[in-house]
Amino acid sequence: MAAEIKKRWYVVRAISGKEKKVKEYLDMEISRLKLDDFVGQVLIPTEKVFQMRKGKKVSKEKAYLPGYVLVEASLVGEVPHVIKGIPNVIGFLGTEKGGDPAPMRLSEVNRILGKVDELSETEEEMKIPFVIGESVKVIDGPFNNFSGVIDEINEDKKKLKVMVKIFGRKNLLELSYMQVEKEI
Repeated sequence: MAAEIKKRWYVVRAISGKEKKVKEYLDMEISRLKLDDFVGQVLIPTEKVFQMRKGKKVSKEKAYLPGYVLVEASLVGEVPHVIKGIPNVIGFLGTEKGGDPAPMRLSEVNRILGKVDELSETEEEMKIPFVIGESVKVIDGPFNNFSGVIDEINEDKKKLKVMVKIFGRKNLLELSYMQVEKEI
């Protein structure tokens, strides 16, 4: 085995919305051209976003740096050309026109990767985003679009008791975190 190949992290700019395609193409090209020694990981920094769809909590991955793909690579020989030649790739970040790609600082990489790890560990551990006395709007269920004030918070069950005025009378509704949003 040759000497250890030093890889650094680079940011590849991609057409927004095409990040997954870029990653797929890159992974395919790397194995096709047997460049695995020179290219380590290809990552799309994503975060989980929760939404309510038809009364169900749906989580979906969303790129939180749209248009960017992180590539751990040793940019030697044809590697930079292979990466730049991938469909939907605009080029490397941090380069003067025609200059060399600038590697990311380790602290930046760890911050982004840390965010990725942290999200996978805490996706179920949603922070308590609400405060008693705060106004919220119901965004799901039979009381959709009603507004109310948080009366009680049950952290364990991720539920709220919200005082809502319905036909002039106050009613206490029990709703999940996902069924309300803060009123701005």
